[in-house]
Amino acid sequence: MDLIESSKMAVKTLTANKVRSALTMLGIIIGNASVISMIGIGQGAQRLASEQFESLGPNVLFISPGSSEARNRSFDMPKTLVWEDAKAIAAQVPSINEVAPQRQSQYPITYRNLNTSSLVVGTTPDFLSVRSFDMAKGRFITNQDIERTSQVVALGAELATRFFGNRDPIGESIRINNVSFQVIGVMQSKGAFLGNNQDDAAYVPLTTMSSRLTGRTSPYGLDLTFISISAKNEASIRAAEFQITNLLRLRHKITDKDDFTVQTQKDILRIVGTITSGLTAMLAAIAAISLLVGGIGIMNIMLVSVTERTHEIGLRKAIGASQRDILIQFMIEAVILSVAGGVFGTALGIGGILLMAATVLPQATVSPVAIIVAVGVSGSIGLFFGVVPARQAAKLDPIVALHSA
Repeated sequence: MDLIESSKMAVKTLTANKVRSALTMLGIIIGNASVISMIGIGQGAQRLASEQFESLGPNVLFISPGSSEARNRSFDMPKTLVWEDAKAIAAQVPSINEVAPQRQSQYPITYRNLNTSSLVVGTTPDFLSVRSFDMAKGRFITNQDIERTSQVVALGAELATRFFGNRDPIGESIRINNVSFQVIGVMQSKGAFLGNNQDDAAYVPLTTMSSRLTGRTSPYGLDLTFISISAKNEASIRAAEFQITNLLRLRHKITDKDDFTVQTQKDILRIVGTITSGLTAMLAAIAAISLLVGGIGIMNIMLVSVTERTHEIGLRKAIGASQRDILIQFMIEAVILSVAGGVFGTALGIGGILLMAATVLPQATVSPVAIIVAVGVSGSIGLFFGVVPARQAAKLDPIVALHSA
């Protein structure tokens, strides 16, 4: 019997039991759809992280207080980084352009009868250029605001819309933690960064943040959440990192482990990429278990099919069908089930990714490699799990098979 004839017989047999065949394919369908969608979403998350960091510009460094180990051991942010450190970096490190010290915390914000809780960021005028922000209306914080400890605030785009709708908020007063601030500007929409919605934030002078909201909590000076720094160019990033590290070690009189962490944009992006890749692989591996379950389902159904078709197998062998013909017949049926399930699962997975891209994660994309791997694996699973029932069918004695019918 040739391959084409065997395939026709396999299709006829499977379509004769449509419900059973569909249920058998269900595990493969779910497995393929899960693997393809998880990989697509994971790659979308990686692409989103890359876009967020690239929006900062290619030459940005971040300095955060405490070593990585110290931050992991404690829920409280170490208070080892102060404004004087930022001033020293700006004055003494030749490979940088600008420095933007930053202190931030969550506070209640009210306007008339409207209330919310948002991130409040205390910073300096250089924040705009270092972090690549733009103003939509009004102005940002100035050096004069810093010197005078002015109670002024620039609102993120989302926060301004929440309080004022389409009205111009410039000159209006809001209260942050029961302290009155005058709105001087509205930021251009920026999106989220490191889990913080930068459009749902209020930006105030660093001195005002310290004196009117948080107070001084470090014995070394005005403590900071982190410092953002722009290097002169991409080639000078490593030099800036080296010079900043040496300067801070001298200032903090460190002889052992650093009490601060200097990271470049690429360093952070590499860490985020490692995390998202690991999560994607883990999710894909969990989803792949469905493929294994689907393969076991195919084997079980094919074993049942062998039992049900004992008389047919005996009759075919009695009229001249070889063990090889029977083996190929049942293996073709198993492969058709798994490949058909793979095709339907692929369509379902692609549909899920397109839906995700249209609603939640625009960066989610269909991975051709994931499709090829998923369909290839599902076909291989059908071939692998179809061997046992196919061999069992091929080894049946025709006389016993006919007699047992």
